[in-house]
Amino acid sequence: MTLQSVPELQHRTVLLDEAVNMLAIEGVRADGIYLDGTFGRGGHSRAILARLGPKGRLIGFDKDPLAIATAQQIEDPRFEIVHDSFATLDQALAERGIAEVDGVLMDLGISSPQVDDAARGFSFRQDGPLDMRMDTTRGMSAAEWLATADEQTIAKVIRDYGEERFAVQIAKKIVAGRAVESISTTRQLAALVAQAVKTREKGKDPATRTFQAVRIFVNQELEELEIGLAKAFRQMAQHGRLVVISFHSLEDRIVKQFMASKAHAPQPDRRLPIRAVDLPQPEGLLLGRVKPGDAEVEGNPRARSAVMRGLERMPITAPGATP
Repeated sequence: MTLQSVPELQHRTVLLDEAVNMLAIEGVRADGIYLDGTFGRGGHSRAILARLGPKGRLIGFDKDPLAIATAQQIEDPRFEIVHDSFATLDQALAERGIAEVDGVLMDLGISSPQVDDAARGFSFRQDGPLDMRMDTTRGMSAAEWLATADEQTIAKVIRDYGEERFAVQIAKKIVAGRAVESISTTRQLAALVAQAVKTREKGKDPATRTFQAVRIFVNQELEELEIGLAKAFRQMAQHGRLVVISFHSLEDRIVKQFMASKAHAPQPDRRLPIRAVDLPQPEGLLLGRVKPGDAEVEGNPRARSAVMRGLERMPITAPGATP
């Protein structure tokens, strides 16, 4: 892919300064190793590079070939891009002889260029091929999946990943519709969903939840998130930081529960005679929850649903020892 083929679609990086600030790239940590798990169009990566020291290193990950093409425009010896999911970060680090990292940033969901490019099939607002893959070089497209999945599976995906109460009715419409003609465009799918969804929240399109569900399923987003969080924390150096920005409740719930599990050590039976100093210590320290301010939301309405959470890896100390 040539650089000329990269579409000129604008993307505003959400919580740019807040996310990079939470990574705490300063002092000796400025020469550390950092991962941008979702390069996108490079907003966070460029901000991280601006704070890295001369010996610092940044490895970006993305499944989108257009994101990879954008990343290749960055001429900085401290930076490299990996065309794969952040769920494979352990393999990428092993291949580079890296044992631990100082920070990982994940900006989940889809970017504005992906949504606004009709050819990607992410949006019901404009007609295009029903693709929805983050990585258009591999895997099954949304159209291919909808053409082969049974009604019960389609209903389960739309219900579980879209939190859609009309999932069964939508699945029935899809199966009936594909018997007449193949569902190959976003407009076709949106029209079938509209026939099944009789009521919807004010200002929300009937197809919103279904498109979200199919996209999440096709790209295995939640499964990769669970894997990526665990691997990122496992590779984290002492006082390294994991920062995650999510855009809907399913993602945020996974991030919140994972971080809480690391910030709270399992407690033994209170009836056992164990000194307080010998109690298990938490592996992580919660760094808080951040939402975009009014000014950012006004300038970028898509930032409204963003939630950022952070976790710091704490030193592991032996029972009874002084940290």
